[in-house]
Amino acid sequence: MSESRNASEISEAETIRLGVDLVSAARRNIGFLRAVAESQWLHEKATVFEAIRRYDELWMPLISDLTVVGSTTPMVLPPLDVEWVWFCHTLNPVSYQQYCESRFSKLIGKPAIFDEENEEYALLRCKNIWTHKYPSEPFENETDSEMPIPVVTNEEILVEVTKHRFLYSKISEAYRSEIVYLIAARQRYKGFLYMVQSFCDECARLVPASDILLMWLTHQSYPTAYAEDLKEMEGDMGKVVTVWESVKEKEMKETKILWERAFDQSYEKAGGEVVLDLDRVNLVKAPVYWEVSDTDVNTKYKSMLPRFLLEVCVFVRVNSRMKATQQTSEFLRLGMLRCHRELKLEKSISNFQYDSWQKAWHLYCEFGSKGIKLELRHRGGYCFKGSSLQETVTFHWNDLLRISSLTLERGVAQELRIHASITPPVQAPYLLKCVPDRVTDDSGVMISDVILRMNRYRPQEGRWLSRTVLDHAGRECFVIRIRVGEGFWRRGDEAPSAVKWEDRIIEIREGSWSYVADSIGKAPVQRKWLERQHQKNH
Repeated sequence: MSESRNASEISEAETIRLGVDLVSAARRNIGFLRAVAESQWLHEKATVFEAIRRYDELWMPLISDLTVVGSTTPMVLPPLDVEWVWFCHTLNPVSYQQYCESRFSKLIGKPAIFDEENEEYALLRCKNIWTHKYPSEPFENETDSEMPIPVVTNEEILVEVTKHRFLYSKISEAYRSEIVYLIAARQRYKGFLYMVQSFCDECARLVPASDILLMWLTHQSYPTAYAEDLKEMEGDMGKVVTVWESVKEKEMKETKILWERAFDQSYEKAGGEVVLDLDRVNLVKAPVYWEVSDTDVNTKYKSMLPRFLLEVCVFVRVNSRMKATQQTSEFLRLGMLRCHRELKLEKSISNFQYDSWQKAWHLYCEFGSKGIKLELRHRGGYCFKGSSLQETVTFHWNDLLRISSLTLERGVAQELRIHASITPPVQAPYLLKCVPDRVTDDSGVMISDVILRMNRYRPQEGRWLSRTVLDHAGRECFVIRIRVGEGFWRRGDEAPSAVKWEDRIIEIREGSWSYVADSIGKAPVQRKWLERQHQKNH
């Protein structure tokens, strides 16, 4: 190539034409793999063996009879256990094609069904055909632990199913199923195929990043589309590292170099990391817990605002070879556009290379922080202390989300190129903090001289220990009160009257304090939970 181009700039004529909607297919596959991972019964030994038998002896002959070469794949879907075996088998395209050709003299494909209504129709239609063709065979896998374990009918398929048991662990992050993420991943997958086609002779093995791997596995799971799309690259794809193979550092480095040569971009990105030991990826604990939930579990609490997180990667490349080799007093400082003003992460320019992109920061950020700013600074300012600002560049989350690749590049003072990428923001677990507050009376008003004067010095009745619950942004969500005293308390020698344990009450009020003077206020009126404590040994 005479000139490097962005992956999105490669024309459709230059890239592989994809015969399946990988965005919809990947989203469907993620949901399918999640259902498989949550179905513990599906991974019991007896169930797996029976599922392989049903797939090999019942399902494949059935779908073969319905499949006509050259026509559209029939709109039928098998039960979950059989579909899982089918999915695993297709992830070994060579083995699957040989299996189909030897048994049925044709390659059997999978229907492109991406919405729930069509899935329900395809499953019902399959059940009707199955019942008619196999009246003595139940449509669902009815194996239980007390039944004898069936004999394995196909060892090769068993190996594939066993191997992919924890496949969902690779793609379980909530952002993976977001449409904008999948569009960017498809774009990168097409760029990867272009790179394989152009440079496969220059590398022993090519290592797919996690977003590219998701698209590749999805493509493979539709066998006829995969075979047709890559018929001119069949030998080349054998050089791509498969899903559970370990990766050598040399192979990863060579892949990064070829990508940078083809597109002049960093190969890794947010949501597109490269793991050296792919076989152990499911054992690595993510630094952030990405909880996956179809619905917000706290919608009934209006005072709690949802929290959104995104992953951010920042790569840097020095423009001048001389600048990269010489000692310099210049450095980059990363900060947030909003919130966390005290955050200042610094990297010296001498840490970065001229000939390749280098990861400078990998962060998990609140969407409410708006974005990041990078300052090029020179050490030694006033009286040779501190540093002086040379130039500032900013990356707003909203700007990055508007770009199909979810990446942006900025230049700094003609010296540096900075490449930032993000994952789509997804709802994260609520982050709450409980802080002590003033004691309150029975009505929920803080005990204070201010309140005493407002009430014309009428003593406040009852005493409650109070705590304020704050969310991730420091907003007041709830006020928790525990009744510990009763009666009117006056200044002087009168001792407070503690309530008996069985008369203690825990009260949670939704909302924030209504302040009457500075930090003195009243608890919110709306009670969400009120419980009288009983004497229990727990």
